Amino acid sequence: MRRGTPAPVRQAAQPSPGAPEQNHTGGQRESVSGAGPERLRTEFPFELPRGYVDDSGTVHRHGVMRLATARDELIPLRDDRVRENSAYLSVVLIARVITRIGTVEDVHAGIIEDLFASDLAFLQDFYRRINAEGHTRAAVTCPSCQEHFAVDLAGGRLGES
Repeated sequence: MRRGTPAPVRQAAQPSPGAPEQNHTGGQRESVSGAGPERLRTEFPFELPRGYVDDSGTVHRHGVMRLATARDELIPLRDDRVRENSAYLSVVLIARVITRIGTVEDVHAGIIEDLFASDLAFLQDFYRRINAEGHTRAAVTCPSCQEHFAVDLAGGRLGES
């Protein structure tokens, strides 16, 4: 088994106006509504309920989480802190996939440890929603008018019934 430092995370390219969008196979992907190509979203903004308070007392609430890779889920399993306490898995995993909290771009397990419990719970749920559930939209066609549109099979937003 070859070991080395992890490759740097690739930033999602910003779409240029009028440029065709690519799917994971390199081809264009049409949107569910049929309105044109759709980009695979790999980064998701969030707002923490309370916020991360840094050493200077600044509160950081807005951040970005990227989709997890298989490596992101496997590497923490070899971490000694996780081996000693399995509850630490979520701390290490969340730290790997958050790219920014406020102006803090070097997000590591120590920062996640300093979050309020409600913020950690929020991030755990956010991680689950964007990674485990995947896309919950389905393309459908109205039987009456034959119009194509997307339906969200997951229901409403978090907290709604």
